[in-house]
Parts: sequence; structure tokens; C-alpha cells
Amino acid sequence: MTSQVSSPAEHADGAEGTEGAVVGGQRSPEGAGGKEVRRLDRVIIRFAGDSGDGMQLTGDRFTSETASFGNDLSTLPNFPAEIRAPAGTLPGVSSFQLHFADHDILTPGDAPNVLVAMNPAALKANLADVPRGAEIIINTDEFTKRPMAKVGYETSPLEDGSLDAYNVHPVPLTTLTVEALKEFGLSRKEAERSKNMFALGLLSWMYHRPTEGTEKFLRQKFAKKPEIAEANVAAFRAGWNFGETTEDFAVSYEVAPATAAFPTGTYRNISGNLALAYGLIAASRQADLPLYLGSYPITPASDILHELSKHKNFGVRTFQAEDEIAGIGAALGAAFGGALAVTTTSGPGVALKSETIGLAVSLELPLLVVDIQRGGPSTGLPTKTEQADLLQAMYGRNGEAPVPVVAPRTPADCFDAALDAARIALTYRTPVFLLSDGYLANGSEPWRIPDPADLPDLRTRFATGPNHTLADGTEVFWPYKRDPQTLARPWAVPGTPGLEHRIGGIEKQDGTGNISYDPANHDFMVRTRQAKIDGIEVPDLTVDDPSGDARTLVLGWGSTYGPITAAVRRLRSAGSPIAQAHLRHLNPFPGNLGEVLGRYDKVVVPEMNLGQLAHLVRAKYLVDAQSYHQVNGMPFKAEQLAKVLKEAIND
Repeated sequence: MTSQVSSPAEHADGAEGTEGAVVGGQRSPEGAGGKEVRRLDRVIIRFAGDSGDGMQLTGDRFTSETASFGNDLSTLPNFPAEIRAPAGTLPGVSSFQLHFADHDILTPGDAPNVLVAMNPAALKANLADVPRGAEIIINTDEFTKRPMAKVGYETSPLEDGSLDAYNVHPVPLTTLTVEALKEFGLSRKEAERSKNMFALGLLSWMYHRPTEGTEKFLRQKFAKKPEIAEANVAAFRAGWNFGETTEDFAVSYEVAPATAAFPTGTYRNISGNLALAYGLIAASRQADLPLYLGSYPITPASDILHELSKHKNFGVRTFQAEDEIAGIGAALGAAFGGALAVTTTSGPGVALKSETIGLAVSLELPLLVVDIQRGGPSTGLPTKTEQADLLQAMYGRNGEAPVPVVAPRTPADCFDAALDAARIALTYRTPVFLLSDGYLANGSEPWRIPDPADLPDLRTRFATGPNHTLADGTEVFWPYKRDPQTLARPWAVPGTPGLEHRIGGIEKQDGTGNISYDPANHDFMVRTRQAKIDGIEVPDLTVDDPSGDARTLVLGWGSTYGPITAAVRRLRSAGSPIAQAHLRHLNPFPGNLGEVLGRYDKVVVPEMNLGQLAHLVRAKYLVDAQSYHQVNGMPFKAEQLAKVLKEAIND
């Protein structure tokens, strides 16, 4: 879904200075039905229920309508790893948090202003995150003895006073939904499945969200079962009408479009995995090469395979292999054959692919290794986020096998990061790691659709004939004769006459590519491959230090960008000077990183691991970087980082 924005951007450092709190509350004229309408500048909503209650779909539809309305937004889906976790239990709770505003925002928010709890488990699992005074909409039909006992409620929280600090709206969502769908002749069980649409309708009324897109979506989704489609539409409308007529909801809210927050252009809501898939397609078009994906399904990377499989019209070929090793093997074969080759996975899959990545280093062929990081080790936390694969990407192969590493910072930035990774792979003939994570992959935000004319030219030349003259005047093809600037070897497509050469994992002789066990040659080849990576052209690191008075630098990478930037805005709005820099290129580092680090008395590195970037920075630049880390499967909160950085400034 796209929307047009025609006003210029006006970003303010303090725009997110109070992220996580509802501010504004300005009164406006009464809405339909004589109810009061209040204007807010931001809202954070969390839908929570059983993993079978459709919370992800509900959140996604609310997000899509919010994007079409023109708000800036950021989302945080959070769900169990099991396909169907035990119903009504705490491990089975699925939630979707959405932060939307009339200005530029960076995170899904620290705490929800509105919690929709579909059952006792959803309430108990999320109540600790809800601030006093927030609104809680509770499906009272589920608060019976057995569901409450499952999660340890001895008495009903609706009656024991434990929710007195909140603005509670008890709503029999299930009963109201079943009553609204009587005319459709559905069984009670079938009708109950639409209660999430009733809740979506109610919230859509509360926040003046458009409705046409959701009704169209439902009719398309259930096109083969029109009676189910119309039942869901009826439940959605019933929820809207309930909000309009009930006395319990005396106020609705308006959050104006964020027209001042965006440059002029056409925007759509996009998740990180979708942006990454589009970026790969764009890279293949800009390189004038077919795109080949060799992959094996794994959470949270599978959506990229699903999306790319839809785009055969762009020359995309997808291969769902029988395992991770076969997936990357096929991708490397496609790279040898002249395609823009990609393999997608998560951390456990990288472990299986490591030998073939090493082979790609030895063969010096372009290959994109997309790692959507998740909690580990081993199977770990498949649906939770982490940044703990950095050292694996840097060093997780036998021998000296250097590989460039690129990391996007936001869901929309995954598009640009994919193009950048493709540029490096094609220009320097090397495998490249693209490190996203579950937070970026599943989260979403508005994305300005780029003009194709503004995309980089990624075209590369294949070898077409002999490139070396022997002493006797014979012209031959040397597969490892290098470009003097990039040290890239020629890319020879199989079947080209005269370009026959040996391939394989055994060490190559410089130039000829023949098998070589010569110690001096091996030393030369190892150092040359390292020099090629070290010489990759990456932009200098940009430092955000508006006052120039900061003595503390916060250095981040990847998905920590949003929380770090929100925290920095808070500190600056309170008068605390602090500098910020964020790395996209982690191997090689930007050429000016050492100089940047040397400007500041303190360097703080927040990471969702146990300090991997901090370790690399300390080792390379001998800087006493302070690591601040968490590994709980969730992204940082802005207030959490603001406190840590404030302490660092004052220490």
C-alpha cells in the first residue's frame, strides 16, 4: 500500500525525546455520534493473545492502514517459535506492537499506551510493560476459571483490584463477535475465529484508521470462501460500530499524518525481509545479471525465499534445497555460471555453510550470504532477535578466509544494504555477508520507493578471451590475473572458448590457477586475498555531533540504530552533549574509524550480544570501548539506553 507525501522533511533532534509516552492530548471538535475526539502526536498499541488468535494479522492490517494514512510508524512482532504453542499458556502468547506518530520516529516504542489482551495469558505476559494510566482492552469471555488457572491467577484480575492503576475496558469480544455473525450460519468455533477482526474494528474506530483497505484485503484473502470473507468483514464492521455506540469508549483519538517527517515521494510500508528481497532484485537488474537464490527454509529468513519465488518475471530463479549445504552449493555454482548468486539463512545455517563460504573465498567468486540473525547458540530462540553472529561472519571458517560484512540499520535500509553488498561482491569477486536480524526482518516502517534512475550501476564485465602473453608469444587465459586496483580476478563464464581453467578448493598458483603446494605461493595468495578485502572502498564513517562539545561517543551497528538514536535525542533534548556514529561496514571498517574513536574520551558500544563489536574495536584500535549489551531476545528500549549513556557522560 502506497501513499504520496509532498512536503519537505523537517527532522528535529528532539522529535523522539519522550518516545514511549502519549503526549499532546489536544481537544478537537466532537466526532460522529457526539463523542469527544482528542489529538495525539503518537500512540503505541500492543495486540496480544494466543498464538492462534491472529494477532500478527491484526497488527499487520492496522499497520497497513496506518501507513496508507501517512503516519510514520515502527513495529515489533513477537511470537512463539512453535507452530502452535499450547493454547492459553504464557509460552503461547503472541503479540504485535505498533508505534505510529505525526512526526519522525525510530522504534516500536518502549511501552504500550494501549494493550489489547485476548485472554488471561496475554494480560499476564504483557502487563509488566504497561505504564500506569494506560488503556487495557480485555476480552472478558476468556477470563473463566480454567484459563486463569493455567497462568496462575487465583482470582480474577478484573475483580481483585490489581488493575485499578489502569483504564480498563472489559469487552466480551467473543460473545459480541458470535452475535454479530449469527446470520452467516457459522458454527460457534468458526465465528469465534473472527474476534480479532472485531478487535481490529474497535481499534480502527478509536484511532480513526481507514477501513477500505482491510475490507478489500479480507475479500481477497478469502476469495475462495466468500461467506468467510463476508463474516470477517461483518465482524470488523461490528467492532467499529461497537466503539461508535458504546458508552465505555467516550473518546476517540486522531494522530495526524507525518507529512513533515518525509521527503517528497511515494511511500509504502515495508518489512526488512521484503525490503531485502526487493534490494536483491534491484541489484540483479542494475547488474544486468539473473538472480539465483539457493536456500533452505529457516526462521527468520524464509520470507526472503517466499518473496523471491514470486518474481520469475524479473529473471529470478529460486531453489529450495534439501539442506543448507546444498543451498549454498547451488548458489556458488550459479555464481560460477555468471549469475548474481545469493543464499539466505540464519546463524545455524551459517555454521553448515561455512566450508562452502571458504570455497567461495578460494575461488574468488561473488556470492551474497544473507544471515538474518536470531538468538543462539544451536537452535536457540528462532523467533527472537540477536546480533551475535558478527564474530562468526568475521572468523567462522578454517584458515585465513576474509569476507566483507555489511549490516543494515532499519527495515527500509535493508534495500540499500542489499545493493551495497552486491556492489562489493561483484566488484571485488568475493563472498559478502549481509547481517540483518529478526528485529529488522519482521519489523516494518515507511519506505520511500526509489527512482530506478538513482540506483547504482552494478554492471560488470566477464572475461572474453586470453589475458596473458607467455614468453614465447602464446596468448593464454590466467584465471587469477588480477585487476591492479581491486585485486579482483577475471570472471569467466563456463563454455566461453579459450577460458578453460581449473577450479576446486586446493590452493591455486598465482596467475595460472594451477594446483600449488609451494609455501611462498600460499603465503602470497593468503596475503593477496586479505589485501583485496582490506582495499574495498567503503565511505568514511559519519559522526553526528551537532554541538561539537561531546566527549562521549556511542558507536553502534545494525538494528541498534533506532533505539540508540532515540536515546541520543532524549539526552540532547535534556541538554546533554553526546556524539553518535553507526557502522554499516564491519569488514573492512571505514578508513577514518580510528581517527573518529580517538576524538572522544569515552566510547560506548551497545549490542545485542556479549560485546562482539566492542571486542573488535578494542583489538584493532586499542580503544577502551565500553560494552553495554543484552541477550534477552528483544531489542533495546530507548529509555534504557538513555540512562546508560547519561551515566557514561557523567562518570
